[in-house]
Formats: sequence, C-alpha cells, structure tokens
Amino acid sequence: MPIQKIVQILFLVLLVASCLSCNNTKEKSIATENSNVNDVIEVYDFNSLEPRLYTDSNKTYLVNFWAMWCAPCVKELPYIEALAKKYPEVEVLLVSMDFPEDIDVKLKPFLRDEKITSEVVILDDPDSNTWIDKIDSNWSGAIPFTIIYNKEKRLFYERSFENLEDLETELNRTFKK
Repeated sequence: MPIQKIVQILFLVLLVASCLSCNNTKEKSIATENSNVNDVIEVYDFNSLEPRLYTDSNKTYLVNFWAMWCAPCVKELPYIEALAKKYPEVEVLLVSMDFPEDIDVKLKPFLRDEKITSEVVILDDPDSNTWIDKIDSNWSGAIPFTIIYNKEKRLFYERSFENLEDLETELNRTFKK
C-alpha cells in the first residue's frame, strides 16, 4: 500500500475520532446543564422522613404531601414552585406518595415536564394509620396536605392552594414579623 494512501487513512481515522470526541463532550455538557436536584429521588419510610418535619431553627419550611395521580396536588405544584423561587429562604420539600417503582418511568419525566426544581422525595410506608396521626392528629390522610413551620409555629393545610397569592397569604400571615 502506498504511503500516501496510509496517510489518507490515518487522517480520516483521526478526523472521525476527533468528531466523536467533540460529540461526547457536548453531550456531557448538555446532561450537566439539564441535571437538577431531582436526578436522584430518595425513598423514605416514615421514621427516616420524620426528622425532616421538625426544626430548631428560625428558618421556614414548607412540606407538601402530594401524588401525580392527585389532580388538586398537580394543580397547586406551580404555585409552590413559584413560592420557592420568590422566597428562596423558605425550604420546600415535596413528599410524593407515588410508588417507588414509578420513579424513573413516571415521576422523573413528570418533574422535568412540569419544571419542578424543589426537592422531591417519596414516602413509602404502608403503615399510614400510624404516621398520619404523628404528623397531625386532625389530618384525615387526604392529599394535598401542606405543613408550614419553623421552631415557633407549625400550621397544617388539608386543602389545595388556589394560586400563589393564597399560598403567600398563609406564609405571610404566619411567619412575617
């Protein structure tokens, strides 16, 4: 084989390798840009989740129990997201009641489609008769259910919020000084 042909083949091989290398880099940077807090969704039983429902600090927390199959829950998620963006000092936790086996096939795509960036965890504990009363003895177990709290106050809402203003009113009435 003539030397010129070998040089051409080597040039083509290097060109293809270079192009493939650039594509991989681009894909990695796109994946990094699209990653968010919900790339990994933790699954809790109630004993593991319970410490996240209390605080000794002045920081305000909003914990919302919800599920993808609950229409009022899904309807209020954008209001909770808007509140989280408007009040970054409020820590938001969305506790999904969906099945753990649905995380990759249903929950993560739903969160991406709905642009949910607040932290989501799944509560997988079949003994709801016990843990519902531990959260609030007045809670029937219906969702959506929201807790807004800090070390001074703790309020429960067994209803959906109608809009951002509705949610903001409860937050401001309770925790603004």
